[in-house]
Amino acid sequence: MAVIVLGLSVLAACSTPRGAALQSEVLRGQKDENAEFQVVEVTRDTVGQVAHWPPTGWPGSYLWLPNSSGANSPLIASGDKISLVIWDPQNNSLIATQGERSVALPNLTVSPEGTLFVPYVGDVAVRGKTPSQVRQEIETALAPTVPSAQVQLTVEVGRLNSVDIVTGVGRAGPYPLMDRNTTILSLIAQAGGIATNLRNPLVRLIRDSRTYEIRSESLFSDGSKNVLMKGGDKVFVEEDRRYFTAMGATGREELIYFDREEVSAMEALSLVGGLVDTRADPKGILILRNYTAKSLRTDSSGPQKTQVVFTIDLTSAAGLFAARSFKINPKDTILVTESPMVAASSIMGLFGSAFGLRNQVTSE
Repeated sequence: MAVIVLGLSVLAACSTPRGAALQSEVLRGQKDENAEFQVVEVTRDTVGQVAHWPPTGWPGSYLWLPNSSGANSPLIASGDKISLVIWDPQNNSLIATQGERSVALPNLTVSPEGTLFVPYVGDVAVRGKTPSQVRQEIETALAPTVPSAQVQLTVEVGRLNSVDIVTGVGRAGPYPLMDRNTTILSLIAQAGGIATNLRNPLVRLIRDSRTYEIRSESLFSDGSKNVLMKGGDKVFVEEDRRYFTAMGATGREELIYFDREEVSAMEALSLVGGLVDTRADPKGILILRNYTAKSLRTDSSGPQKTQVVFTIDLTSAAGLFAARSFKINPKDTILVTESPMVAASSIMGLFGSAFGLRNQVTSE
């Protein structure tokens, strides 16, 4: 008999063994005046409202540059090397040595101020201009001294007129811009393409101290995103590191990385392997999300508390459609709670074991 009493005491003192919490346990105290979290039922109406709440876990969308057209010539930049050959058909040339018809001025460096010093002319503003424009300006400036001068000009692109591809390609390094029609896709192709071992590649461009991002899939599929490169650009190709967490009665309990720009609650459940049929409560799908204090509102235009629990009921058509529209944010936690029937079955099994133990003791 002592064994029976001990066994029943253990049953009374210990919680029912199971793999996940019940929805009632997680939401206990939600109506308390000082509750630390807010509960929002995901319905057709609330999905639209929550979609306009401040984003969490990331800015809410990828910012990318608008496309534009360019010329076939490079724009000269500070640090470029310019070589000039000035031709003078006159017999008594002022710039060429006796018996010569031309003078070569190799490897003239464009100054940090964007100017080029040319003998008999002085400083010529060249930065941001095409080689053809600079050649014509030098010829015009030489006209008072050398009326028939003709200028031959070549440019060797410097560091400030090149793009650095830093990571995520076959051959990282600096790539000179040979013309203004060099696009980001042609640049990635020159660098050997995106590394095949990257999961969900994200292309990041840093230009003039601003950062732009786009998923490689969007870049490849939409020609309008294939922007022109600019001297000084830096390109990184990295894995999309946005993730959400799956817990409870799901097929997988782990970090799940986003495989597209947006993931709905229904898609997220599919990514985690769905619900465990023998354990999950389809009425108790919970999504836990944290907001910043500055995101709080006193009406439905935003959260009222920094901790919000969204509840989804997959046993109705309305709940299923709402789950298809509700967007998961990076760093959300999806908790599939345990069915109350599982807990009840566990309790019945424990009592069955206890009664079996009692019968065994009595028979002895």
